[in-house]
Amino acid sequence: MPNDERNLETIPDGVLGLIPLESCKELGVKVDQYLVGWRDTRQHKHASNPAFKDYRRDSYLLSTSIPRFGTGEAKGVIQESVRGYDLYLMVDVTNYSLTYTVCGHENHMSPDDHYADLKRIIAAVGGKARRITVIIPFLYEGRQHKRTARESLDCALALQELTSMGVDNIITFDAHDPRVQNAIPLSGFETVQPAYQFIKGICKEVPDLQIDSEHMMIISPDEGGTNRAIYLANVLGLDMGMFYKRRDYSQVVDGRNPIVAHEFLGSSVEGKDVIIIDDMISSGESMIDVATELKKRKARRIFTMATFGLFTNGLAKFDEAVEKGIIYKVVTTNLTYQTKELLSRPYYINCDMSKYIAYIIDTLNHDQSISDLLIPSDRITKIVKKYKNNEL
Repeated sequence: MPNDERNLETIPDGVLGLIPLESCKELGVKVDQYLVGWRDTRQHKHASNPAFKDYRRDSYLLSTSIPRFGTGEAKGVIQESVRGYDLYLMVDVTNYSLTYTVCGHENHMSPDDHYADLKRIIAAVGGKARRITVIIPFLYEGRQHKRTARESLDCALALQELTSMGVDNIITFDAHDPRVQNAIPLSGFETVQPAYQFIKGICKEVPDLQIDSEHMMIISPDEGGTNRAIYLANVLGLDMGMFYKRRDYSQVVDGRNPIVAHEFLGSSVEGKDVIIIDDMISSGESMIDVATELKKRKARRIFTMATFGLFTNGLAKFDEAVEKGIIYKVVTTNLTYQTKELLSRPYYINCDMSKYIAYIIDTLNHDQSISDLLIPSDRITKIVKKYKNNEL
């Protein structure tokens, strides 16, 4: 059964409302287009039920604004009624392209600013919605997930704050450490993996892949990401290796202990295409270092995959790595802000997540399980089979 027909047996849990904040507007518009298309053609046997009021609409986007005063202070405004709605709020806390003025000075929005705006819109709802789900792809402060000294636990505090404000469910992608959900054990928390979109992306862009254990291998760049690599290797039937980051714990540089060396654990990569998979590319130094080590071990083509392509230090190092033949393709999603420069790079593969998010929203609005969406093993197997049969 096609995914857009999966919800035919149940009635919706409230009128669907979609509120992408300005940081996530482009992605939200794409999600809305899928939802409008599916529901416009869907024939539901309970369509006469009052629960289907406003089921078909030209758009599920709700009008909101966050005006600011000259001091930089702001307020959230929802410009239409949301009473009884099943609301889905979307925010990209990494979108640094947005700016606002403070006493005549231009400020770029930080993750703290985006998180504050999210709370303002939730506060504007005023408890009138039937249910509130927050879709926050890059989990706010997700890298500060455990205490190692006298320091704050920002992510845990944020999750507790959101649920105390009336948020029922939080959906994020590839959480740095999913155990942060222990901060809100009685509330909904889902961390979604884009593994299917990654495989679909490279299969569509690269015509000569040989997806078998003789010609391809999955690599985790550190011990923390091994579960991600193990899952993909098992689904694809490939071998898996990993690097251990040896760090200098006597000093801290840019908020972290600097890496001294990358130690490899695994079988030979000689002559094989290699996929390095991680949750994010921040500065990119670690990913390039790992790719360099693999090239020293005579790996063939190297694909770097990450859910979030932040590129905090720009693209120059990746341009250089591609030019030297160290990296072949860079694969990330559109879950975070993408610059025009990134999208123009010939080595970049962009995985669009809007249809996947629309599936999740549509399913949850019908109060059905999303378990099969969270575990895409069957879909990965099918698309690899199509690729091998030249059916893509």
